[in-house]
Amino acid sequence: MTQVFALHSAYGLATAAAAIDGGLLGAAGERVLVPFTSSRIPELSRSIGTDPALRSLRDRFDRIEDLDELLGAAHPSSWRPRDADLPLLERLLTRAWGLDPRNVELFVQSPQVAPARTLMTIFPGAPVAIVGDGLMTYSPMRVKLPHTIAARIGSVVYADVVAGVTPLVGSPHASAVPVPPALFGAALAETAHADEDDRQLGASRSTVLVLGQYLAALGLVSEDEEVAMQIEMIDRAVAWSPERIVFKPHPAAPPRFTDALRGRAAFHEVEFAEYRGALAAELLAERLDAVAVVAGFSTALPTVHALQGREIGSAGNETVLSRLAPFENSNRIPATIVDALTRGDSRWKDAAALQLLVDAVGYAMQPEIAGHLRPRAEALLEGLEPDERERYFSPARLTELRLPGAPAPTPVQRALQPAGGVGRVEELRLTAQGVRRRAGRAWKALRGR
Repeated sequence: MTQVFALHSAYGLATAAAAIDGGLLGAAGERVLVPFTSSRIPELSRSIGTDPALRSLRDRFDRIEDLDELLGAAHPSSWRPRDADLPLLERLLTRAWGLDPRNVELFVQSPQVAPARTLMTIFPGAPVAIVGDGLMTYSPMRVKLPHTIAARIGSVVYADVVAGVTPLVGSPHASAVPVPPALFGAALAETAHADEDDRQLGASRSTVLVLGQYLAALGLVSEDEEVAMQIEMIDRAVAWSPERIVFKPHPAAPPRFTDALRGRAAFHEVEFAEYRGALAAELLAERLDAVAVVAGFSTALPTVHALQGREIGSAGNETVLSRLAPFENSNRIPATIVDALTRGDSRWKDAAALQLLVDAVGYAMQPEIAGHLRPRAEALLEGLEPDERERYFSPARLTELRLPGAPAPTPVQRALQPAGGVGRVEELRLTAQGVRRRAGRAWKALRGR
């Protein structure tokens, strides 16, 4: 069996490498890495196929077949060939990559979209495994895949950074293959840089690491609101009484974000430093020996907690949860998990309780794809306090799905509510129309017509 790994992120590559190290993927005659770039502007990002920091992770594979090179100027996410071209592409790829199409197993990230979905279609007989990419893995599938693809998804391989919680992607049929934190942490550690700037940020003082996400670029908040959120992160960081706060901004965030945070740290009389190096947040936290890490809903938060046992905090998630649109936005589950894990008064830190919350939110996001989770959603919502229910579920969504806790309908909503397949108002209109017709026929009969 040849295992083909179509991956695009360092996190996914580390997950696959750790699973290979742990013998979790079964025996393979050959393992082929097919890296590609998923960023909107590939020229401004470094592919996992060429990044020097990932060299040792790539060594787990027998060879590399670069998808970006194969597609040329076409972006991988736009690779959606016509159905008529699929048999031809299967023959071309099996020849170019030296594969036996009857003996291929696919490991993909983001199965709902190209190029992963394209590869699953090109190789119609290949069993499929999903490789997780952080907290997005805990969200349900965004689209309903054709049965010819969905029936072949046998497993989900993911870094087990939210202990006791099983991802929803691929459920209910795909089996969960959790990668233990120790294995994943060891693989992730191989990606560390050792340049001088990193050493200068060494763990000489009590430090809290703060991570920026630049949510304004996603249209979730305004830039002023994002500054306010990150100022709140500084306030949260101060709760650990650090001597220093190190801020790792999002690469695309404007400098004024950092200026505002520097001023807030000065207000608290805490030393402030900015880090713009290449270290991943998880590795930077370890290099700094941070007493805590604070962010929005970054995957790094549960990861550093699971791998290193560090304290974590977050800010702004209640606002994010209320702004995410549509309700099925895949960021909803990551924001829900981080919010639930970092709230001081959270009732969700128990794994079983958090799984129930994830299942209920997942059903509300994708009621058709995750229809098997409706009983769990009803069980949670039946006994949920109003403030908790409103934090994670919009009233409109509860009403739309007729779930417990939905607000009582207004007189207008009751009039428009379907009854017998049509709205009440429409039902009354049709009834009145029928009465008029019957009266007309009776009048004609009386006049002898």
